[in-house]
Amino acid sequence: MEDLFTAAARARAPLADRMRPRTLDEFFGQRGIVGPGRLLRRAIEADRLTSCIFWGPPGCGKTTLATIIAGTTRAAFARLNAVTSGVSDVREVIRAARERLDLYGTGTYLLLDECHRWSKAQSDSILPAIEQGVIRFIGSTTENPMIAMTPAIVSRCRLFHFEPLSEADVRSALETALGDAERGYGAQDVRVDGDAMDHIVRIAGGDARSALNALELAVLTTPMEADGSIHVTLSVAEESIQRPVTQMDESLFYDMLSAFCKSLRGSDSDAALAWFARMSRAGVDPRVIVRRIIAHASEDVGLANPMAMLQAVAALQALESIGMPEARLPIGQAIIAVCESPKSNAVSAAVDAAVADAERGGLESVPVHLRDTHYKGASALGHGEGYKYPHDYPGHYVAQQYAPERAQNARYYVPSEQGFEKEIRKLRAQRGRIDPPDV
Repeated sequence: MEDLFTAAARARAPLADRMRPRTLDEFFGQRGIVGPGRLLRRAIEADRLTSCIFWGPPGCGKTTLATIIAGTTRAAFARLNAVTSGVSDVREVIRAARERLDLYGTGTYLLLDECHRWSKAQSDSILPAIEQGVIRFIGSTTENPMIAMTPAIVSRCRLFHFEPLSEADVRSALETALGDAERGYGAQDVRVDGDAMDHIVRIAGGDARSALNALELAVLTTPMEADGSIHVTLSVAEESIQRPVTQMDESLFYDMLSAFCKSLRGSDSDAALAWFARMSRAGVDPRVIVRRIIAHASEDVGLANPMAMLQAVAALQALESIGMPEARLPIGQAIIAVCESPKSNAVSAAVDAAVADAERGGLESVPVHLRDTHYKGASALGHGEGYKYPHDYPGHYVAQQYAPERAQNARYYVPSEQGFEKEIRKLRAQRGRIDPPDV
């Protein structure tokens, strides 16, 4: 039973903490993993949840769900934070859990917030207890555990990926807080304008905690009107919530970079610019982005539009010369140039094929007529003998062997019929090299 001191402390708690859902029925969002009939919900309701990791962005319900598990399970529940807890804290939890299991047959859950912050030594200290069933581990993290955590821990846990809350879920959380007389503002006359509510929901970006904190700040700092009501307008809402800082762990960085590259290849300028803007706002080094633009100017455009490479390199030069944020314009120009260019991967395929051929080994000697003649005695060795100087022939072209012996019949570069490469195919045909149809 809650005493007066506990009740007073709860009343002083932030709105986001007071409004934390207490049961699965109150829990909002994450229907894909805790909706009716889903595995995680069934395991919680049956009190049969095994060791698991909750992974997702801030404010999406990870800790809330762990708290619900603590309130519904018949097992004991311990909570640590990886930032402040060490091996000694873990050993104490394990000791108590083992004693509890031996004496009463009662299991123990251990919730570890920010579990990605644990070192390998700390992670190893808990492995035997997980394997022996002494504790049931629940890790909570905002970073991809497949990258940020030791494989030994991850392999022993079921991974549940939490998505950012939808705008409808965040709006539901705010409306619940406004209507709840016990924990929220239901006992007060609080009016929130529609555009103010829309602004908080949108800027929260799927983070219910951020939205509730903004609502609380708006209510607490808005003067009460003559009739005793509190009126939250759009201007108040704009002051009460900051635009979120884009979260950027290693996993998200590579995911965003992958999406950016695929947008370049897929000729979607709007998508590529959207990913560029998000990565820039999250603090990604713009040189990383421009390097990818240059690479894709060859990999996905190539000679279908030779100007794309010039645009990409010019963007790098502009970045080095004038820096950000001014360089975002030439970078954006290069992004659009690569996206809107005709596409061909013929250059990439040619280089890959040539490299693969070379890696098979067995480098043969250079044909005599192609060998260097710029040193004394080369002519005595026959170097350059029989070489035909192309500019002495019509069209500045003459057929002769240029390739290594084993690569004489290789066809590494096959121009597409896109953009300027169509002209290259015609020129090659005039020289007697007929390329296969572009597929």
